[in-house]
Amino acid sequence: MKRNLIVIVVLLGLVGYGWYDSIKDKQAAVTNSGDNGMTIGIQQGNLAPDFELDMLDGTTVKLSDYKGQKVLLNMWATWCPPCRAEMPDMQTFYDDYKDKGVAVLAVNMTQSEKSVEQVPMFLEQYGISFPVLLDEHNEVANRYQVRSLPTTYLINSEGIIEQKIIGPMNKEMMKKEVLQLQ
Repeated sequence: MKRNLIVIVVLLGLVGYGWYDSIKDKQAAVTNSGDNGMTIGIQQGNLAPDFELDMLDGTTVKLSDYKGQKVLLNMWATWCPPCRAEMPDMQTFYDDYKDKGVAVLAVNMTQSEKSVEQVPMFLEQYGISFPVLLDEHNEVANRYQVRSLPTTYLINSEGIIEQKIIGPMNKEMMKKEVLQLQ
């Protein structure tokens, strides 16, 4: 009996150590240092983690391609009612500010969709013309720790996260929050 207890304690210790290591690995993947010494992470004041995703037409887009512009980085899905509600305002905001140093990037949580075919149908139905990226393997969702939709990161022209907004935004919110970024 005493021997079984020792074995159980040792096994629990090993499991706990493995759990601790996996947490450390996840934290290291989210926060590290960039070339300029800035902390790369998803907190306010961090350099936004770069990523590369494809659009529906196969064009590859990187977040870092937008350095020098203010970026509204929106995580969404076609089945999400609040996402659907904010899309018309996001399109209007994009139309008004796309030539004024502001970018809208919509990252579709493709893995959560019933089928990829729903995405272009949605874009056509809502008249969406801003870049829509497909997160087919939840890479960006995991890196940015997206837990609910929509989630929007506001990134300044230097690539620094200024704010994270969970829930839908309207055009006035977008205008107020994005235009005040540096």
